[in-house]
Amino acid sequence: MRVSKFTALAAGAAAIALLAGCSAGSGGGGESSGEQKVTVWLYPVIADEATHKQFWDDTIAAFEKDHDDITVDYEIFPWANRDEALQTAIAAGKGPDLVYLIPDQLAAYQKSIQPLNDLLSKDRQDELLPNVKKSATIDGDLLGAPILTSALPLLCNAAVFEQAGVTDYPKTWDDVREIAPKFTEKGLYVLNYPAAPEMTLNMTYYPLLWQAGGQVFTKDGDVGFDSDEGEEALSFITDLAKDGAVDPEALTTTVPLEQTAVAQGKVGCTWNNAVPEVEPFWGAENVKVLPPLTEKESVAYGTVGSLSVLKASKVQDAAAEFAEYATSAEVVKPYLLASGFFSALSNTEPLYADDPLLGEVEKYVPNTTVGELDTSSRALMGVLAPEIQASLLGQKSPADALKDAAAAAAPLLNK
Repeated sequence: MRVSKFTALAAGAAAIALLAGCSAGSGGGGESSGEQKVTVWLYPVIADEATHKQFWDDTIAAFEKDHDDITVDYEIFPWANRDEALQTAIAAGKGPDLVYLIPDQLAAYQKSIQPLNDLLSKDRQDELLPNVKKSATIDGDLLGAPILTSALPLLCNAAVFEQAGVTDYPKTWDDVREIAPKFTEKGLYVLNYPAAPEMTLNMTYYPLLWQAGGQVFTKDGDVGFDSDEGEEALSFITDLAKDGAVDPEALTTTVPLEQTAVAQGKVGCTWNNAVPEVEPFWGAENVKVLPPLTEKESVAYGTVGSLSVLKASKVQDAAAEFAEYATSAEVVKPYLLASGFFSALSNTEPLYADDPLLGEVEKYVPNTTVGELDTSSRALMGVLAPEIQASLLGQKSPADALKDAAAAAAPLLNK
């Protein structure tokens, strides 16, 4: 009989609670009388807790109905401190059999993840969107069964463009530079660029770096952002900041969305926000979904969520079987629709064909990237983000900021 738990742990007690409550995980997810017990750790992808829990209850019940020898026990934990809690649990041999991870976590936990090359069916692997499969593959190993993906193309506020007297939406960096003065003359900002160090670079600087044709890491695993392309990307946004074309408060402070210039109708375009975030503030009629900006390439960030089997699991085959079931097109559809994410599979019909906004975003899913995966990805952000902020605040030149970040990042590289 499957036991379903919903856990809302306080961040400070997360690791302790995980270790105390999950002894049936990879260290103890063994078998009793021929029955295999799979433990799964999840996070609140669907905002409504009841809806999220109901999806997993229904999915597990249907799976168990056709698998008499497997039971699935899941827990939903907070996003806060999830890495510290998982690291502690894995180190103590108390981790789960199956866990939800995003791409940079796949890199960070690579040594603890069982590759799915031979555990996930070839048919399922062939169904994955090429960019999605790439985002879950490291060193030739598929490290997760993708369950969702996202896309963050350019979103522009038609009402703000009207206030600025601008009728054409930008397609290139040069377009942005050309229209920026018309926004500043009206006390508006042409772009949104949050630069507080806690903001992920996946949604700020990295898309610009990719658009310039640059990379975060080289193919040899060295720093890739300290390059002509990296400097070009940082100079682009630094020049806009110097001219007052981006909100100066967003460069230093992270506040709830409703308190930002984006929500207050003072920003022309953003690639840092999703449609469901801005629509309540802008009004659906003012949200314009556009291709990512282009310098040398038009590229946007999109995350991928996967279910990964841990190496320490004693029920790897059963865990992989449940992962394949839970990520199948028919099963996962209500999960995606309730969360606003998109299918990771190439053989599914568009989920949002009847939604004029999300339907447009969905078109860009195959062209998104999570960037280059490396075990040092998160640590590298920690040294790069403050240097980017220093450039935006006029404290360093873009070239010096990237040079200093590269020097600080060198000891962190996985080489």
